[in-house]
This record gives sequence, C-alpha cells and structure tokens, in this order.
Amino acid sequence: MLTICIQLGLTREEIQRLGTLWGKSAQLADGTMNLLLPHMLDTAAVAERVWDDYLAPSTKQLLDEATDGRGRRFFAWVCGIHDCGKATPAFQSKAATEAAALPSVGLVWDAGLVTTATSREWTHDKAGGHLLRTYLKTSARWSRTHADWIAPLVSGHHGTLRAATMKDAAHANGAAHGTTAEWRTAQAHIVEVFTRAVGYQSLTEAQPVRVPARAVQLALLGFLVMADWIASDATHFPGIPTLDRVCLAGARKRAAAAWADRRLGGGLRALKPGNSPSLFQERFGQSPRASQSLAIEVAGEMAAPGLLFLEAPMGEGKTKTALAVAEILAARFGKSGVFVGMPTQATADPIFSHVRAWAASACPGAEDDTVLLHGKRAFNPEWKAIRAGDWTTADARFRSIQEDDEDCCERYGPAEFFLGPKMGLLAHLTVGTIDQLLYAATRTRHVMLRTAGLSGKVVILDEVHACDVYMSQFLKEALFWLGQLQVPVVLLSATLPPTQRAELADAYMAGAQPDRQLSLPAPDGYPNVTAVWSGMDAPLVAHAPTWRDDLPVQVRVLPEPPTHRAGRPTPDAEREQPVADLLAKQLVDGGCALVIRNTVRRAQRTYRQLAHRFGDDVVILHGQLTTAARADRTQDLLDKLGPDDFVPRPKRVILVATQVAEQSFDIDADVIVTDIAPIDLLLQRVGRAHRHTGTARPERLATPAVYVTAFAPRTDGAGPAFERGAEFIYGRHLLLRTAAAVLRGAATGGWAVPSQVPELVAGVYADAAPLPMTWMPEAEQARAQWDAAQETRRKNASTYLLTRPGEHGAANLDGLHYAATEAADDDQLAAVVRDGEPSIEAILVLRTPTGYTTLNGTRLANDGSPGPEALEALAGDMMRLPARLTAEAVSNLAPLPGWTGHAWLRRTRALVLTPDSSEPKAELVGTVGGVTVTYNDNTGLAYTGER
Repeated sequence: MLTICIQLGLTREEIQRLGTLWGKSAQLADGTMNLLLPHMLDTAAVAERVWDDYLAPSTKQLLDEATDGRGRRFFAWVCGIHDCGKATPAFQSKAATEAAALPSVGLVWDAGLVTTATSREWTHDKAGGHLLRTYLKTSARWSRTHADWIAPLVSGHHGTLRAATMKDAAHANGAAHGTTAEWRTAQAHIVEVFTRAVGYQSLTEAQPVRVPARAVQLALLGFLVMADWIASDATHFPGIPTLDRVCLAGARKRAAAAWADRRLGGGLRALKPGNSPSLFQERFGQSPRASQSLAIEVAGEMAAPGLLFLEAPMGEGKTKTALAVAEILAARFGKSGVFVGMPTQATADPIFSHVRAWAASACPGAEDDTVLLHGKRAFNPEWKAIRAGDWTTADARFRSIQEDDEDCCERYGPAEFFLGPKMGLLAHLTVGTIDQLLYAATRTRHVMLRTAGLSGKVVILDEVHACDVYMSQFLKEALFWLGQLQVPVVLLSATLPPTQRAELADAYMAGAQPDRQLSLPAPDGYPNVTAVWSGMDAPLVAHAPTWRDDLPVQVRVLPEPPTHRAGRPTPDAEREQPVADLLAKQLVDGGCALVIRNTVRRAQRTYRQLAHRFGDDVVILHGQLTTAARADRTQDLLDKLGPDDFVPRPKRVILVATQVAEQSFDIDADVIVTDIAPIDLLLQRVGRAHRHTGTARPERLATPAVYVTAFAPRTDGAGPAFERGAEFIYGRHLLLRTAAAVLRGAATGGWAVPSQVPELVAGVYADAAPLPMTWMPEAEQARAQWDAAQETRRKNASTYLLTRPGEHGAANLDGLHYAATEAADDDQLAAVVRDGEPSIEAILVLRTPTGYTTLNGTRLANDGSPGPEALEALAGDMMRLPARLTAEAVSNLAPLPGWTGHAWLRRTRALVLTPDSSEPKAELVGTVGGVTVTYNDNTGLAYTGER
C-alpha cells in the first residue's frame, strides 16, 4: 500500500493521514483498531470470492455487459469503495481513542459543530454517496449518468435508499463532512489509493460503459452488502492498525479463510445446457406425462429468460414438471439455483424434500445448498438432520458492521440472512412460502439482499391462483423486477382466471421488454402451457391431454340449517345434523370423508358433534393447533390417506379441516363435504376426491361426490343465503356466481374433472357470469361492492410497494425508499404482504403448582428459563394466535422473565395456561387481556369472552 501511495505522489504527511483514518474501532473489532483502507480491501477481496465461487454466470454477464468485459474488477471496486464516507469528521469522531490521533496529522474538526447528533444524522453511508458522486463527476470526470447510478450503491449499503434531504445538503457542505483542505485531500486519497490497489490505473478507467437495468443495480447493491458483512467478521478479519501491513494479497488470504468458513457453495453452476428427452426419467425415475413433456419442450423453445405458466389438474405432477423446466432454464440461461414458493409453511415442507432429491440428481452436492425458509422449519425432520448446530449467537461476530447505529445488533444481520438458520434467499436453492418472494417487492430495509438472492435463480411459484387482489399487487411488482433482472419464472396453478393470467404476464413483460404491448391468447385446452419472453414473435400457448380420464364428480347441495329458530339460536347438534346424517349413510360400509369448513370455530363445532357420534374415527386439522401438534397430525394423515401405501388405509376416517386441506395436501378422500368458496378454491377442494388411482373403496363410494354447504337456496327465487363466515371471508359477489355454478352442476349431474375446470373458473370470473334473472339485482349490488373493495385493497397495497407510482422507468436507485416500510420481523413483513387483520405468534406455557413446564411436561426454571432439552419443546408449543386476539396479545402478553437473554425467545410472547382440573387430559385455560382462551389436545385453541 505504501508503494501505491508513493507512486501517486503522496507526501509523508498525506500517507500518515491514511494510516490514521480508522474503519473499525478497537471496541468493535476484537480489540484491535482496523484502518479504513484494509476494511475496504477486505471487502473487495471478499467480492472477488463472491464473483469466482458464488455468482451465477448470468449475473456476471450482466455486469460484464455494463463494464465492457471487466465485471470482476468493477464488482470488487464497487463493493470495496462502499465505506469511503468514513473519511469524514462525522464518523471519525465517534470513537474517542481512535479520534485522538487525528489532530496530529492535521485532521481536525470543531467539536461544537460535529456532535453526537450530527454524526447520527450524517452517517457514513450518506457521506460516502455524496463524496463519491462529487469526486467522480469532478476529479475523475465520470459522466453524470454513471456517477448518479453508482452513488446510491454507497449511500444505500446499510439497507435504505433515500433521496438527500435539505439537512443532508447542509451536512454535505458543513463541518460534519470536512471542509478543510486536509480533509478533502484525505478523502480523495482514500478513493484513489483504493482504486489503484484493486488494479485500476486510474479512477477514470473504472467508469462503466453502460448503465445496467435498475433491478441489476439493486442486486449489485445486495451483493455489496453481503461482501461487507462477510468482511466485517472480526474472527477472520482482525484489525490492522498500521498502513505498512495493508495490501491486497493479505486481504485475499483473509477472504479465502472467511469464505471457506462460510461454506457458500456454487449451487447449480455445473449444469450443462440441454433438453434431453430422458431428463425427466433420469431425475424422477418415471416417464413424463404428456403435459410434462409439453412443458419441457416449451422451455427448450424459449429464446430468452421469460415467464412460463403451467396450468394442470391436481395430481398431474406440476412440481416435478416445474423442477425439470427449471433445470432446463437454469442451464440455458446461466442460473445457479431455484426458489420454490409455496402458499403456506405446511405445503413447503414436503417440497423441500423433493427439491433436495432433484438437486442431488441434477448436480450432486447441490442438495447441501438447499435451505428451507420459513419459521417452522425446526420441525422438518430433514432440516433438523442437515442443519444441526447453534447459530443463535452468530450475530455477535458482526457487531462492527454498522458503527453509526446504536442498535446495530438488533437488525436483520448475517446470522439471519445467510450465516445462520435464516440463510434466506441468498442460498442457491431455497424453498419457502410465496411471502419470501413478495417481500422482495416491498419497500423494506435490506430489500436488496432479496433481489440479489433471486437474481441468479429460476423462480417457481405454486398455487398462484390463491393470491388475492392485495397479494397480487406485490406479485406483479415482483414479476416486474424479475423480468428486468432476466430471471426465468414458472407459475403453477390448477387453473387461472384469464384476467389474472394476462395481468401477471403483462407485469413480467413490463420489466423484461417495456416497449412491448402484449396480447395473450387464451389456451384452447387443458392442461396447458403459456410462455412469454423478451424478443418473442408471439406468446407460445399449447395444450396436452391429461394423464387420466375425467372423473365424473357428482355435485350435490347440502342446505345450511338456519342459525336461529323461533328467535333462538339453533343448537349445535341440530346445525351439524345434516352433515352427520349424510356421513352415517355414506360411510356405513366404511370409507374416508373430508369435511372442509371455512373457519376454525366452525370446524371445531363440527368436530365435536361428529366425534360424539363417530368417536375416534374423527380427526381435526386447522391452523390453531401448536406447531408440533399440527406437524404430527399432518404427517399421520399423509401416511394414512396419502399416495403411498406404507400405512394401511383406515377402514373409516372423517377428517374435519379448514383451508389447510385446500392446497398441496396430497390426501385422497372417498367423499367430500365442503363449505362454499370461490370456484377456483372450491375446485381445489374437489381435487381431493378420488385423487389417487388404485385405491380400494367401498362400492357405495365408487363414484366421487362432493356435497357443498354453507349456503341455502331460497324458495322465493332470490339469491341464496350464505353462512356468515363464508360471506365475510370471500364476499357475496364471488359466492353468488359460484353458487350458480354449483346449482347448475347439481341439476346436470355433476362436473367432469379436470376437463371442465377451466370452463367453470372462466365462467365465474367472466365480466358477465350466467346467473338466474331473479338474482340479478342483488348480484349487481354485490359486484359494485366487490369492485369498490378490490380498488381499496389495491390502493392499500400500493402504500408498501417497492416502486413509487410512475417510477418503473427510473434510471437509478436514488430515493427508492421514498417512505420506508419498517418491518423488523416475519410477523410485520407478513402483515405488509397479506391483507386482513395482523396476527402474532405465542408459545403456550403450562403453569403448575410447582412452576412452569412445556405442554409435554418438560420443566422450566422458576423464571421460565429453558434447559437445552426444553428448547425444542417450546418451539413445538408455538402457534399463531387468531387475528381477533392480536390487539389484546400485543398489550398483555410478553416473554417470560427468563427468556430475555435468549436470542430467539426474547422476542416471543408467552401465553400461560393452567389445567382446569386434575384430570390427565384436562383442558388448559388462560386469558389474553379480557378474553378467556382454552386449549385442547384435540380441538386446539378456542376463545370466549368480551373484548
């Protein structure tokens, strides 16, 4: 480093200044101060490792195109230059010991002007963005365009991209930034010496040749943050206090050791381009079905990364198809991983195993890079087996990342994003909920890490029809950025309303080819594949026959009993009698029935009445069970009713469930009773009827049948009366249209599934759905109310979208976080991307006369502190509380006193329960504010009382 200083003509005093400016204080750098230049070089050296061993070929190509083939050096330079703003009085004054040496080399400031408050306002990320932008435009003579897109990468490296304020402008020209010639010269030398050290002969040489797309800039910033965090690990990057020890070679040795410790593999980078006819057989051990072969063929015809829709019936094998398609697209377009987004945590678990098995076959060793990304993964047996170890203290190694922030260790740090159990989207192969993708479309802190993680992947999203209008705003925003980032996307659905399909395609193409006006033709058959990409002549739309013959599903209406008779509430037994009588008749010779209710309370009521009549043959499954109970019960049901015959199918079983049985729940029922829901969701439920071929069934149940309830036709010809919960959840508009389709199906003998599915969905979602004339007045009123509600939800979502309205065409990232959405954890993020009342999680804890225990009886200390054996039990006792309890829970529930020192438990509320009797299976009772809650091993959580 001294040689470079001499080559640039620096005086002895100027060199001494560079040997005094600190980057990491001794207090936060493992006891030894680290100069500013070594940290910048460390980050650049880490960036070289990221480029060589981690980045997808497609990401490298995008950066090479922006720099005329010099992407690697430019990438290292951008990542290392990020901390140049630390060469300012605002930062240098923050550590008293280190600051004391600066006046001796001529770097002084007025302590009356450079205060703790000004240092907090003029943080080094802001200062660095201003410093670099100014220097590039003046001394380096960069074009304004390039300086303007580079500067936000520096000013935004702590997670937010805000436009400069009037106060910032004052600081930029004031004492906090450094107004003396000594300060300005030192700042210039930091930039020039670092630039020469990474291999450029001058700063002018580092100027890019073209401006990359805004999405590429955001991904680049994410990788910059990643490199900075790795280089801030004091274990591998101890302080270097003297300039004579600073060199790039040393930084590279440190980076190599740190990289080896991180074990960030290369994902699928070893895939070879191809479209072998035997690919499907090689990966999954079976010949592809016609729809699977079609999707693989279409993927091979796409000339550029694009968006591929696969619409196929339940049980068609869409997940395997998507993985085969992803492999083809990844190999052809230089991607190194996949993200598979499922509708729920429960549906993500089985897919995790499928993805690991596929990865092991496609690129042996890549399965080790697979991450299950959701809050309940601790209960996935495969995850527990491959991710053993305690990562809860990992964040302590990175305390020096943000010296400007007093609460720097309370942020989303490396331990949560990629070093610890929450490795996030930066892992090459990731399975999680669709929320993880939607978060990348929110204006939240560190959103660039999500963009970086997605940049080298093929994205697969299942059950996209389940996204409501609110979630769809985030999905469309995400598709725009993915299109601009040239990320291939595969969308799976049993069927999509034509309008939704067109909107999603438009969103992707707006990013991929903004000047293209897209006209998307409707598929002619089912299953079908639709593909769009930049530069195409026209969308590619094709269809294939399904692998099995249509099922003639009988459709019947089971009228909902009235809630009141003669002014009095109808007793529960009477309200559930139609279902109980029906099942008694249908299951007289045995069989498996699935009863789906729209609300947990309704499911619990149904379960109690059916259990009274059918005993232990009745099982309930819903979201208000503890995590462990729900996982165990789900696995038991999959074993008994799933596609494998390892466990004998029970002679008779009745499963009462909520919407958890609606998506990616591979069970087979002989007969289904379901509350009414919009037609696409209703058909998902119908898809559980006779799902598996070769299943032995009672003769009475040889023909699949679905009985639709939660509504009752009226004798006066008006529209039907809907059960209150169904109408509250789904709205009267779609339920009226679905009820008309159900009644037509019942009148004509049923539905042909799957061939009739697209027709049914299109009919309900059409502008003019076929309805009885006598329903029209209330149908028109319901439509008007629906349209108004949908528009309100669109506007509500726009508050949190990543891009400001009208700014999709902006040239750089400046001001992207124009009004940042503060969401520090998954609960808050979920509230951003999902509409409705927010909900929170709590751990159920049992209070006994002798102290606290977990629900399985594992003892806790008097203050609630858990031993190692209790941690897993406590995690299993967690559950998401009903949304109606959120306000009371926030105000009245808190962690137990002994949890405050635990990285995970300290943020988790405890719901303390006591047995209501001395019986072994006694019901547990507690309170949440003014609400009484109970927990039962069978029925789960219930609540009563006035709020």
